[in-house]
Amino acid sequence: MANAIYPTWKGFRGIAAANISLNVDTAQDGPYVSLVDLGVYTYNTAHDFADDITGIIGTTMRITAPTVAAATGNFDGANVTFVAVSGATVEALVFWRQNSGANTTWKLIAFIDTGQTGLPVTPNGGDIIASWNASGILVA
Repeated sequence: MANAIYPTWKGFRGIAAANISLNVDTAQDGPYVSLVDLGVYTYNTAHDFADDITGIIGTTMRITAPTVAAATGNFDGANVTFVAVSGATVEALVFWRQNSGANTTWKLIAFIDTGQTGLPVTPNGGDIIASWNASGILVA
């Protein structure tokens, strides 16, 4: 599989649906990322909310200091440290926009399994750091 923006995310953006802003940064609202085992999860264009994601390894992390560049639409944020990760091999990252509702309302954004430094990785109980490209996490 190659990196992909979930098709429903594109649709949500096109109709300016609620809870789609990526530059929100509160304890409950904003962009989040998970480490994912592709031995359990398979990307599917029909997936639309976080409850569709299986094979999450470790703790899901909030992306702090998120920004969306007005001129380009590029999305960026602070690098993320997944602390003391153990479990199966991680081959992908899945991003979503969380809100104060249930995970059935957290809109999926992107699936990244290529071009991300450090993937795949086999957790050994240590930290895993997701460092984003200088151009941003998602480049429009």
